[in-house]
Amino acid sequence: MPFSLNVDLLLGGVPVGRGGSATWATNQQPLNTPLFNIYIQHNLLTMPNPLPADWFNRPSTQVATDLIGCTLARRINDETIRGQIVETEAYEAGDPAMHLYRNKTERNAVVFGPAGIAYVYRIYRQYHCFNIVTDRDEFASTILIRAVHLQSKPSWYKPNRRTTQKKSSPKKPPKPEKLEKIAAGPGKLCRALQIDELLKGIAIHPDSGLWVEPRPAPIADSDITQTTRIGLSRGADLPWRWYLSNSPAVSKRERKR
Repeated sequence: MPFSLNVDLLLGGVPVGRGGSATWATNQQPLNTPLFNIYIQHNLLTMPNPLPADWFNRPSTQVATDLIGCTLARRINDETIRGQIVETEAYEAGDPAMHLYRNKTERNAVVFGPAGIAYVYRIYRQYHCFNIVTDRDEFASTILIRAVHLQSKPSWYKPNRRTTQKKSSPKKPPKPEKLEKIAAGPGKLCRALQIDELLKGIAIHPDSGLWVEPRPAPIADSDITQTTRIGLSRGADLPWRWYLSNSPAVSKRERKR
């Protein structure tokens, strides 16, 4: 007999309130039944369940934390690749590391626009970084997606030759790259999901081929590590990086003292 289930009820991400003042609730005790598991396995892999733009219309530090455990989805042609977001960083106006907010230009205008828009830039003339615009309109604020644990390897993905050459020797063939390491870092993530500057300014939505879905299950605050950001000369002391503590896909862990 056919059945239907309420996606918002099962997966969370239900809005309470309106506009920028909205708060978001998630289920505290998700169902754990064979029927529910079948539903999750089928629908999470096939049906888009995007977070709306208003979900990102909050301070970057809140969005960065809440993104941990959410699903980043990328569709190219008929292939959709999903992965769990396991590491993020927050940036906003007034932050010493957020130099973009001082002058609005044609190049960085996206950062001052509405929430839920992609902002992609290149570093070292080689690697791309994928950000999502957050907070209110005309206020420079973004989230950097640092690492994603992919569910499967994209058919278009090819290993980085430089990486495999360093790890291999003339007598031994290079070892296959582990799935959890393919998108473990901003540049690696963009390379694996084919995210570049052509996607700057698109809406984070299935129609654009790049979107974010809610956490399929709650994550306790104790399972998320908050620490300082990476590779900064300014604002390096701000604890605005978050990562899923037990994830093997995190790009860099906090040193134990």
